[in-house]
Amino acid sequence: MKKVLHSFPFLYILFCLNTAGYTQYFNDKNYPHNYFQWPVGATIGIAANFGELRPNHYHMGLDARTERKENMPVYAGAEGYIAKVKIEPSGFGRCIYINHPNGLTTLYAHLNDFYPALEKYIKEQQYKLQQWKVFLDIPPGLFPVSKGSFIAYSGNTGGSQGPHLHFEIRDTKTDKVLNPLLFNFPISDITPPDIIRLAVYDRCISTYEQSPKMIVLKKLNGVYQPVAGLISMNTDKVSFAITAYDRYTGSTNQNGIFSAVIYNNEVPVSGFEMDSISYDDTRYLNAHIDYKLRSRGGPYLQHLSNLPGHLNGIYKTDNDKGVISLQGDTPNEVKIVVSDAAGNKSTIQLKIKATAPFTTPVTKTFNQMFHPGFINVFEKNNVRFYLPEKSLYDSFRFKYNEIPGVTGGTIYQLHDPSVPVHNYFPVSIRANYLMADTSRIIMKRSFGGKDDYVKATYNDGWFTGRFREFGNFMLMVDTTAPVISAISKSTTRLAFSIVDNTEIIKNFTAFLDGKWLRFSNDKGRTFIYSFDEYCPAGPHELKINVEDQVGNKREKLFQFTR
Repeated sequence: MKKVLHSFPFLYILFCLNTAGYTQYFNDKNYPHNYFQWPVGATIGIAANFGELRPNHYHMGLDARTERKENMPVYAGAEGYIAKVKIEPSGFGRCIYINHPNGLTTLYAHLNDFYPALEKYIKEQQYKLQQWKVFLDIPPGLFPVSKGSFIAYSGNTGGSQGPHLHFEIRDTKTDKVLNPLLFNFPISDITPPDIIRLAVYDRCISTYEQSPKMIVLKKLNGVYQPVAGLISMNTDKVSFAITAYDRYTGSTNQNGIFSAVIYNNEVPVSGFEMDSISYDDTRYLNAHIDYKLRSRGGPYLQHLSNLPGHLNGIYKTDNDKGVISLQGDTPNEVKIVVSDAAGNKSTIQLKIKATAPFTTPVTKTFNQMFHPGFINVFEKNNVRFYLPEKSLYDSFRFKYNEIPGVTGGTIYQLHDPSVPVHNYFPVSIRANYLMADTSRIIMKRSFGGKDDYVKATYNDGWFTGRFREFGNFMLMVDTTAPVISAISKSTTRLAFSIVDNTEIIKNFTAFLDGKWLRFSNDKGRTFIYSFDEYCPAGPHELKINVEDQVGNKREKLFQFTR
C-alpha cells in the first residue's frame, strides 16, 4: 500500500505535465498590454493580420481599416521619437518609424503627407540629397512624440492596393517583427479558425516530386474529421499540411491563423507560430507552403513540419522535424490544433496507418537531382549556373531544354518557377555570336507571361545575370533609350510617363531652370511634380533626363508657364 501511495503523486504530476504540453506547445508571450493605442482615427477594424500568406513573404503587420478613405489621421501608438522615415515607389510607400522607451518600434506605412514640421524636414533632406526615394535616420531629439500625437495622414502609397494603414511592432534591437494582436488591441474575436482542407505527404520522397493526398474533412461535434475515416498511406513516413483561415467578430475576411500544432499519439511533434519574424526570413514562406501547388493555381497549404532546407523562422519541432513514422498494424492517432491570436482553437482528429508493401515512385527520367544544403552546379556547353548552399528547401529533378529563339539566339529552359529558390543565383550564357558592345547586353528571364530583365556582366566570352527564379533565359541587345511622354499639366501638377523596353528605369532627374526638382514616383508608374514654392509663377524650362539599366539615355526639354 505504501508503494502505491508513493507512486501516485509521481504519476499525477507526470499526467499534468503531459496535459500541459498537450494543450500549450509554445511559451506565453510577455508583451505589454494597453501600452499602444489604436494608430488611426477610423472605426477600429483590420483588413489583414500578421502572418497572412502573400507571394514570397508573410504579411508582417496589421492592415488597419481607414473606412475606404485616404487622409484619415494617423497617431503615434505611444510615447517616443521619430527614428526613421522611408519613401519608396513600392513596398511601404511613405513610412514612419517611431522608437519607444520600452525597446519597441512601431511602423506606419502607405501614408500620404506627414505632419507639417516633419513634412518640411523631409522635403529639405530630399532637396539636399537630390533624391525623392530616401531612407533617413532622424536624430533622436528632433521629433519627439507623445501617445496619440498626430503624425501623418493615411493613404494608399507604395505597394498598397487600396486605402489603409499598415502597422507593425518591432523589437528595436533585433528588428524582428512581433504580432500586434498579442498586445491587446480592441479587436473582438470569439470565432475559432476555419479549417478548409487537409493534405498528407509521403516524406520518403521530396514534396516537389509528388502531389499530396487531399483529405476531405467534416465537422462533427465541433471537431474536424476525415469523411472517409481511417487514412491509409503507401509509405511509412508522412507529414501534414492544412488550409485554414481566421475570422474576426463582425467580419467575413479570411485572415491568417496564428499557430498550428500536430500531435502524434498525444505527443506534440511539430508546430508553427506567427510571431517574431525577421524580414530577412520572411521569404521562408516559400518553404512553409506547398509552393508547387500554389504556383500552378492551387490553394495555400501550410506545412506543419519543416522542409529540409527551411533553416529559420516559425517552427518548433522534434528531432524528426515533425515527420511522423507509421509502424505496425496499429494506426497512429493524430491531432492538429489550430489557434488564432485570441486563443480560439479548432481541432482535427484522425487515424492514419501504413499499408504495406511500400512502393517508391519510379521515374524514367535521368535528370540531375538538386538537393538542399549543398551547392548545386549545372553546366552545359553554352549555359551554366550554380545555386548557393542555402538556396533550396527540398530536393527535385532538374529539367533542362534548349529552344530556338524567334529572333535568333537560343532560349535556355532552366527548370520552371514551380520550385522556389531562396537566394539570388548567377546564370551565365556564352554568346554564340560576336558582340561589338558588351555593355548593352541584357539577360531576360521569362515564364508564364512574366519577364525579368537584368544587365549582364561580361567576362571571357560569358554574360552573367543574377536571378531568384527558374525559367527561360536568353541574351538580348538593348540599344533603345527610354521614352519620355508628358501625361498632363494642370494648375496643381506636372505628370510624365517614362517607358523602357526592359521596364527598368535606373535614373530619373528633372531640372527646373537648371535646379533639381523633386518628382515623386509612387508605385513606379508615373513621375509627378506637385507645384510648390520651388516653381514660382511665370515661364519655365524643364529638362528631364532618364537612363535605363544598360546606360541608354534620353533628354527632353519642356517649356511651360505657371
